[in-house]
Amino acid sequence: MISVVLDSIITCPVCGHRKAETMPTNACVWFYECEGCKAVLKPKSGDCCVHCSYGTNRCPPMQRSGSCCVD
Repeated sequence: MISVVLDSIITCPVCGHRKAETMPTNACVWFYECEGCKAVLKPKSGDCCVHCSYGTNRCPPMQRSGSCCVD
């Protein structure tokens, strides 16, 4: 069985603010408001969620199977 990492540090591309977050196992996070500058982050083109785009770890569905939770 694959070990899934649930913690990820999101880094805002606008202001550089970093925050540790726990990723949900049953849903993707499509929007995330930066606590530093209040920018609303959305996934980059080709990514399924903000954790895959701006986090230190990919989301649990991507870690488990390599496919997005919105397939």
